[in-house]
Amino acid sequence: CPSDAGAMLVADDRGALWIVDCAERGVSLRPLNTIDRTRAMAILDLDDAVGDPLFDGDGSEGQARDLLTAARVLIAADLLGCSQRMLEMAVAYASERKQFGVPIATFQAVKHMCAEMAAELEPCRSLMWFAAQAVDRRSPESAVMACHAKSRLADVGQLVARMATEVHGGIGFTEDLGLHLWFKRIGLDRQVLGDP
Repeated sequence: CPSDAGAMLVADDRGALWIVDCAERGVSLRPLNTIDRTRAMAILDLDDAVGDPLFDGDGSEGQARDLLTAARVLIAADLLGCSQRMLEMAVAYASERKQFGVPIATFQAVKHMCAEMAAELEPCRSLMWFAAQAVDRRSPESAVMACHAKSRLADVGQLVARMATEVHGGIGFTEDLGLHLWFKRIGLDRQVLGDP
């Protein structure tokens, strides 16, 4: 298990959740290399491992489904934050970078790209908050809203990542600004727990 994790939350084939102690026999982790260097990913291997049920008694089925719904909303929120940060970086760079003696933010093409990113991103805030509220209130539509929010934010995030990188030009592809870290995080978020 990761050095900072003492236990893992594991779902069984019925959808019940179990707490598995990382120090127990039969628990091992295989690290995965992904495009996203901001988070560690791994495959959890269990070989006759013992775990404690998260909840006792009936009603354990569906716990994993509820957790998956909440996780999709959290990924939607991460996509929203990553996209917002990339937009902010693009606007700041366009205001500073000069070409022909004027900031590139004055160029019509750059203004349009920044405006399009903002226009695509703004409605996603309401969608994400509505999905979060549906999960919080245990609404029957929470699973659908979580999928909808994650799907839409994944598409918008991909658009923002591409356009923000274009605003930066060649330096957007380098490690100098860290823009690539947000680009890659959006790419992984798009795939985790189901792509659009």
